[in-house]
Amino acid sequence: MVELSKISRLLEDLSSQAATVDRQRGEHHLPLFDEQLFQSRSRLLVPCIQEAQSVADSIAREQESGRLTQARAEYLTDRLISQIAAIQRELSTVKIRSKEPKHSSYFRKPINVLYQELAQHQDWERRLHEMVLDKQRALTSAPAFYQQQAQQALLTAEQRLERCRAAKLKIENQITYREKHQ
Repeated sequence: MVELSKISRLLEDLSSQAATVDRQRGEHHLPLFDEQLFQSRSRLLVPCIQEAQSVADSIAREQESGRLTQARAEYLTDRLISQIAAIQRELSTVKIRSKEPKHSSYFRKPINVLYQELAQHQDWERRLHEMVLDKQRALTSAPAFYQQQAQQALLTAEQRLERCRAAKLKIENQITYREKHQ
């Protein structure tokens, strides 16, 4: 097995390249990689590198604790090698991809509409955050027989907040992209 320190250095190098690419081209309109390879379904490269680093950390942690079996080592190593190769391929095709036409979703809405949507999402985010806090308070003061229902209400509110934040981030990325390329 390749030394993990060399892999960590490689991932650090890839991370700096990926950060530059992510800043230049912004979020892709589809996830960059298949969900079998990366669970994160990211539209940016940096989260994919973080996931690959997490796999490398798992190998090191399990090896140090003596829990790393041969089968598990093979599985994690194959996964890590595949992830690194996919990231390297993506980075090597950046110049080619820059000539591809941009997805129409980046051009559909006027920028003032994007700013209005951003303001709306910021308002929703504030309201949902308050709702989550209310649900947390309700859970702590709920009687035992009501705890499960209160827990479910809190989980639902947290999920809504996360979806709202993801949508807001997407709008912010579109605005950033549009401002850079006008």
